[in-house]
Amino acid sequence: MQDPRLLAKPPVCRLGCLVLVRNPRGDVLLVDPDYMDGLILPGGAAKPNEPPHLAAARNLHAETGLDLRLADVLAVDFTPADRYLERLNLVFDGGTVHDDTHLTVPPRHRSGLFGARFVPVRQLHDVMAPSQAARATEALAGRALPVLLHGQRAT
Repeated sequence: MQDPRLLAKPPVCRLGCLVLVRNPRGDVLLVDPDYMDGLILPGGAAKPNEPPHLAAARNLHAETGLDLRLADVLAVDFTPADRYLERLNLVFDGGTVHDDTHLTVPPRHRSGLFGARFVPVRQLHDVMAPSQAARATEALAGRALPVLLHGQRAT
């Protein structure tokens, strides 16, 4: 039985579930949001009690039309609280997609995105905010960590 005092004031933390997808040349898939400057990795927030690998896959599909199975985390990025909440971002390995893979970005009024495109690794720092580029770079260099759900490997 959990101590009720632990639930009296639960922490406010947003779980960001992002995906690193590459093409055969190693270029990184990025999306262009209308709500911030620079490109970012595709993905978004998990819903309450949604497993993070499923949240990442759901958000990736909603933003790009890609339907990928995700199971390994390449990077974990904690952002301290601002005036709203703290953030924990997980970057999942989306693997490599073929050059002829078609991206389907919904209209901006529905998605909040101007579009999506593959960007060469050497250009990430030119098109992303410094913290976003650092997150993507660490994910590129990272070793995959399995996602566990209650101690069992997520499938």
